[in-house]
Amino acid sequence: MQSQSLRDRQVASLEKILNLNHASPEPSTVHHDSSAADGLIPKATPILNSDGDPIWKVLVFDNLGRDVISSVLRVNDLRGWGVTIHLNLSSPRHPIPDVPVLYLVEPTTANLTLINQDLSKNLYSEAYINFLSSIPRPLMEDFAAQIAEGGTAESISQVYDQYLNFIVAEPDLFSLGLGKETYWALNSANAKDEEIDTLVERIVSGLFSVVVTMGVIPIIRCPRGGAAEMIAAKLDRKLRDHILNSKDNLFSNQGSRSSATSATLSSRPVLVIVDRNVDLIPMLSHSWTYQSLVHDVLKMRLNRITIETPIDEDNPAKGRTKKAYDLTSKDFFWSRNAGVPFPQVAEDIDTELTKYKDDANEITQKAGASSLEDLQTDNPNTSAHHLKAAITLLPELRERKAILDMHMNIATALLKGIKDRQLDNFFQIEEGITKQTKAMMLELLSDASKGNEPLDKLRLFIIWFLSTEQEVSRTDMERFEEALTKAGADTTALIYVKKVREVTRMTMMTSAPTQPAQQSASGELFRGFSSISNRLTDRLASGALGTNFENLISGVKNFLPANKDITITKIVESLMDPTSASSSAIAKTEDYLYFDPRSANARGTMPAPSQSRHQQASGISGTLGGLGPGTQASFGQRRQGFSEAIVFTVGGGSMDEYGNLQDWAKRTSAAGGAAAGAPRKRVVYGSTEMVNAEDFVIGELARLGQEDR
Repeated sequence: MQSQSLRDRQVASLEKILNLNHASPEPSTVHHDSSAADGLIPKATPILNSDGDPIWKVLVFDNLGRDVISSVLRVNDLRGWGVTIHLNLSSPRHPIPDVPVLYLVEPTTANLTLINQDLSKNLYSEAYINFLSSIPRPLMEDFAAQIAEGGTAESISQVYDQYLNFIVAEPDLFSLGLGKETYWALNSANAKDEEIDTLVERIVSGLFSVVVTMGVIPIIRCPRGGAAEMIAAKLDRKLRDHILNSKDNLFSNQGSRSSATSATLSSRPVLVIVDRNVDLIPMLSHSWTYQSLVHDVLKMRLNRITIETPIDEDNPAKGRTKKAYDLTSKDFFWSRNAGVPFPQVAEDIDTELTKYKDDANEITQKAGASSLEDLQTDNPNTSAHHLKAAITLLPELRERKAILDMHMNIATALLKGIKDRQLDNFFQIEEGITKQTKAMMLELLSDASKGNEPLDKLRLFIIWFLSTEQEVSRTDMERFEEALTKAGADTTALIYVKKVREVTRMTMMTSAPTQPAQQSASGELFRGFSSISNRLTDRLASGALGTNFENLISGVKNFLPANKDITITKIVESLMDPTSASSSAIAKTEDYLYFDPRSANARGTMPAPSQSRHQQASGISGTLGGLGPGTQASFGQRRQGFSEAIVFTVGGGSMDEYGNLQDWAKRTSAAGGAAAGAPRKRVVYGSTEMVNAEDFVIGELARLGQEDR
């Protein structure tokens, strides 16, 4: 049986909170199993009061609590668990004195003050307080003193530490929601040590919660020096202290996969922590997969996509309107196509629409109706038996149609962005970026016809600059910067990129594709979408999207990406499956530190934040502040294999890395592991925040460049 995903486990924890911390009456995997692709989520059953009625409640959260919930649950899910209204803790709220309140908040002084004010005002009947992370003892004592002083202790029914201060976007993708400035903070000379300390503690707390939710203690591996070592050492200490000092620790509960005392090394995952500077290219690259394009072009956040469309295609003066779409766990099309190259997604939309049309026709013909709408009217020609069967299938058909219509709109918006910005051209160039000469790159940057977004050219140049083996002189650089400036790009980010180039180049691992892209004699690798455009246009027109889709499709290249592993994937392979990894990858990770929180020997040290930051910026590795190097892995530990990994990048995450890691896990599991009876490879990917290329370049690289002027 396949193990639960991180999303399954987080949903189960949230459902338990919504059920007033009683065990869920139905297993969460039934509700949110991504493998049940076409199924709708069954309605949850809330616990009942003594009269047999549902216990209705108010949900109050802070910003992080809102993000945690909204990424995996929707309003209908909340209603299924008896939540009648959900509000932000910091917003003005009216009294609802007969209804209990659920709080899901971070344990901060400000939040505790607001909760105490609610209790004093008797806004709700009773309070169930759930902290997203463990509340520090001094804060808890202050809160208890405030409660005692106000005489409101009887209003509090529960206080729980929930260990849920992380946001899950996909089954095995998470972020800590620490904002889009983490990379800047960890690399800026202007950031204060106190701020770095606070940031590192929040990262450690978030990773601790992820590990608790997964229910098993990992082996921790990280490179020497930088924030990654500091975080690994602190997390090792936190896990070690928890196991030693807790009589009933969080890893010995029934929900854990393996107890802290019984799990063997082979059954435990490896947690790989790396600094963002190990490879900057995935943060900048133009990808060709569905989820990466959505993240880059449509600025997806918390699984919500907002698309701007003209109110009237024929009259642009009427303005534009915004429409938001939510990608949920029951979205069968997204589950199947998120990591697929975009041309294949367009074909699958056509296939699914044909299938939907055939299913709808079959149902209506059996029932003797002319359309699905006629099934809801009194039609004397309809057969009672077939009508009953048809009405039973109607909700599922409507759900499918709504999902397909949504993805048609998303695909249309993506195609427009691809064509306007010529993203297919940028992707094609980046696939063979090391083949680009200085003259070719200068010509491309100077070509005004290459897309309408200057930032795309800047991203392309940085990727080339970080990848090329050619010597780039100061004169060459001035020419490139001049061309970029003329194209309309802000080159401030290059000041910082030049500074970290040598550090990044030492850790990057370029690779040739494991399978060469298929070249046909007629050169159809870059054939247009015309082969599917006619079929798609008919479906799109019937979906009220108009016939402009065909014009958008024409000329967009149906380029299938080469099958190659990027740096982070090579690092993970060398640690998970060293027998199959390349010698160059193993050489890069040979010196990675080894932490085992359950071992008396494999423990790390506690470096100071300022020392760690300065080493990261200068690329220095080795001991931190003379405190010792942590633990050097033995030969056996270096060659130990794992079937499961948690990969965490400090300073920003990339959809490209997530997709590449998932592709590697599927490929290696199918190639040999599954056939030999070995467990399937599984990789959970996380970061401080998922950051798209625009925010990374403008918000972080350019800001660091400005400081280095």
